[in-house]
Amino acid sequence: MSKSSSGDEREAAPRGDGARDAVLEGRHVRLEPLEHRHAADLAEVAFDPDLWWFTPTQIDTPADLRDYIDTAIERRRTGDAIPFATIDRSTGKAIGSTRLAEIDREHRRAEIGWTWLGRPYHRRAFNTEAKLLLFAHAFEVLRCVRVEFLVDTRNARSRAAVRRLGAVEEGTLRHRYVLPDGTPIDWSVFSVLRDEWPSVRERLAGLLAAHDDG
Repeated sequence: MSKSSSGDEREAAPRGDGARDAVLEGRHVRLEPLEHRHAADLAEVAFDPDLWWFTPTQIDTPADLRDYIDTAIERRRTGDAIPFATIDRSTGKAIGSTRLAEIDREHRRAEIGWTWLGRPYHRRAFNTEAKLLLFAHAFEVLRCVRVEFLVDTRNARSRAAVRRLGAVEEGTLRHRYVLPDGTPIDWSVFSVLRDEWPSVRERLAGLLAAHDDG
């Protein structure tokens, strides 16, 4: 615990490379720091144009993938993001990526995003468990009080998926990003607060159990 200058006790957000370089282990997935050594595996699934339909990110070539990883590593170095490779534990192969980003340590918030998985891994336990691991890292290690999602308003499936996690939809950021072709897009803002984390954790555990039973 640390004290502010006003004398109020507040939990201090951990700092340093331990949180940034963490490996998050689940039953189905392992989230490990994204590096260029993952590129060969990711190249097997990344060049699917449908993955990038609702995102400003476009990965069409090995050079695009290399630039994507370069940018992720730089953002980890500066401390405003923790990018992960999503590893299928049954094979040890990287099947996608995700990250905690826009990390604001003063105000103790972060965003879950930049999430993609190869098409063969959709609608399975991988994404659900990855979200559970990311939430736990944000709330229990980084000591966040708020975790956000930004979702393209046109992406009805992703918006429904975020609601299913238990996140609260707060509103719309109009023309928040511009696509490579110049089209401005609106983003729906969702959040989970620290007090809501126990119920979200329980909900995610239930969704994960349903995947396992299926």
